[in-house]
Amino acid sequence: MRLHIRKLLLSLLTIFFLGKLLTSVTWYKTNSHVKSHRRPPRKKNAPVSSQQCKNSSKLITDITKRYAQPWKRQRGNYQRFSSLLSSKCHGAENAIVTQKNTPLGSQIVYSGEPKRTIKVTPKWFGTFPKEHPFSNKKFDTCSVVGNGGILINSNCGKQIDSSQFVIRCNLAPLDRELEKDVGKKTSLVTANPSIFVLKFHALRSRRRQFVDSLRRFKDSMLLMPTFSYGLNTHLCQRAIQAIKDLSSPIRPVSFNPQYLRSLSAHWRSQGLREARLSTGFMMVNLALELCNSVDLYGFWPFSVHPQDCHHLTNHYYDNMPVRKRLHAMPAEFDRLLKLHSQGILRIHLGDCGQ
Repeated sequence: MRLHIRKLLLSLLTIFFLGKLLTSVTWYKTNSHVKSHRRPPRKKNAPVSSQQCKNSSKLITDITKRYAQPWKRQRGNYQRFSSLLSSKCHGAENAIVTQKNTPLGSQIVYSGEPKRTIKVTPKWFGTFPKEHPFSNKKFDTCSVVGNGGILINSNCGKQIDSSQFVIRCNLAPLDRELEKDVGKKTSLVTANPSIFVLKFHALRSRRRQFVDSLRRFKDSMLLMPTFSYGLNTHLCQRAIQAIKDLSSPIRPVSFNPQYLRSLSAHWRSQGLREARLSTGFMMVNLALELCNSVDLYGFWPFSVHPQDCHHLTNHYYDNMPVRKRLHAMPAEFDRLLKLHSQGILRIHLGDCGQ
C-alpha cells in the first residue's frame, strides 16, 4: 500500500513538472526542427510600413544614436572594469566547479534555491575537473555569440571564427547553411537543461541523439547549470553520464553556484534587478575577466533591425519567445551598450562583410 502511494506521488510530481513545460513543448513541436535548423525566411526587400518604423523608432532611436558613435577600444576602461569583476566575482578561478574549489565532502549551496544543498560525494567529485580551465590564462581575442535573429544575413561567421576563444549559448545550431553568418568554431558552449527535456526526452531515452547533436561542438567545454536548481542536477547528471558512456570528446563542466550568486549580487548593486541573469549576459561577464578584447554578436533583444526596421525573429534559428518573467533583455542590453560606448567591449549589429 505504501509503495503504491509512493508511486502515485511520484507520478503526480512528474505530471506537475511536465505541465510547466507543456507550453514550450507544444511551441517547439510546431515551430522548430530537431534534425535541421533552417534559417527563418526573410525577404530582403520586404516592404516595411512607415507606422512599423515609427513605432519601432520610439523604442530604438536612442540606442541607434548611441551605437552610431565612432567606436574605439579604451584599454584603461577595460582594465578597470575587468579588475572590478575579478574582485567581485572571481570568475577566472570560480566560474566552474573544480576539485580545487569544491573539495570532496563539502556542501554545494544551490544558486537558485539557497536552502537546498548537495554533498560532494566521490561520484560527483570524479566528474569535476582537477583545476580550473581558465586559471592563469588570458585569451587575446574572444567572441561571445548570442542567438539573436540579427545574425541572419550578417556575414559575421569568418569574423567570429577568427577569435582565439569563441563562446556560444544553449547549444545553438551550427548547420552548414548558417556558417556564413554565425561561424562554426566553438571553445565553450552552454546548455540549458530544458533543452534536454524538450529535445531528448529528459535523456531517459534519445541519449545517442543527444551525443550526436554535440558533434558540431567537437571537444569544446559544455557548461551546464548543474547546481542552480534541484531538477537541473538530475538532468545534467544524465547528460554527463551519456557523454561518458558514448565517448563524446566534448568536456562537460558545471557553473559554480557561488560564482552565479556573486555575479547576480554585483549587478543588483548596479541597479539591474531581474529574476535571473540571462546566459548570454553571464558569458559576457565571464569573457570580460578572461579576455583582453571581447566582441559580441547576436545581442539585440528587439524584433526589428536597427538599420532598416525589417522584422527579426527572436533567435537566428527559430522565433521562440523570450521568458520575460525571468529575464530583462532590454535592460541587460542597455548595460552592454554602455560598456560598448566606453570602449570596454564591442557590439556588432550590422553586416560584418561590409
